[in-house]
Amino acid sequence: MIGARRLVSVATLVTFHAHLDDECIACGGVMRKAFEEGHRVVLVVATRGEHGEVPPGFLADGEPLWRRRVEETEAAAEILGAKRLEFLGYTDSGMMGTPENDLPGSFWRAPVEEAAAKLAAILREERADVLTVYDDYGTYGHPDHIQVHRVGMRAAELAGTPRVYQSTVNTDHMRAGLAEFAAKAAESGIEIPAVDGLDQLGKPAAEITAAVDVTPWLEVKRAAMRAHASQISEQSMFLAMPGDAFAHAFGTEWFIRAGQGPGITETDLMAGL
Repeated sequence: MIGARRLVSVATLVTFHAHLDDECIACGGVMRKAFEEGHRVVLVVATRGEHGEVPPGFLADGEPLWRRRVEETEAAAEILGAKRLEFLGYTDSGMMGTPENDLPGSFWRAPVEEAAAKLAAILREERADVLTVYDDYGTYGHPDHIQVHRVGMRAAELAGTPRVYQSTVNTDHMRAGLAEFAAKAAESGIEIPAVDGLDQLGKPAAEITAAVDVTPWLEVKRAAMRAHASQISEQSMFLAMPGDAFAHAFGTEWFIRAGQGPGITETDLMAGL
């Protein structure tokens, strides 16, 4: 068993995501941290990740991809300490500009008020103290991630949830890490290909107001990623990168909270609760 936890829940964290596997990548550390500190953790996912690809033979005959991904998410949620897992019932919208955007039931096309009402009902039922969503760009421009921001912010208004944190990526931190690892690789005669589109990922450090050190839970994050085998293989960047690179990329989870800053003013989403 990793870590220890108190027996009495102090407060409730609801973390809202677009797809199955997003939770461990973006918020796996704060979820497990909250659990081990005795808080109640609830995971809400907008879709079941219906539109994706897996290698031939990965699924059993007749097995739908969404069912496998739900099972994987149940396993990951248990690893991360979530005591409740809910799906809002929308369909994965695919990448921006693809035909899946316009399919009936896609999350991207769902009326914000309708979806927000569904999430707000969960927030009220749980008496949520803290909600995590994504930043206004959805971290990297995925339509379902942008919709998580819109729906989550509105749901918090409807439910009166006092703290809302927008999960993001610290672009400056990521750029510095890539430069450092590229320099080390060059010293060893290894060439690392350039990473395109970094400016379209996350937010600059100046806009970020919360940084949570989750290095004590890095192995938990890796274990939760492994639970999502249909999406994160052992050969994927997430699981194949060396420990120091993984720690740089995933050892801090970054958030924006309205009314905080400038600069980092919070290092614990559950502080004082």
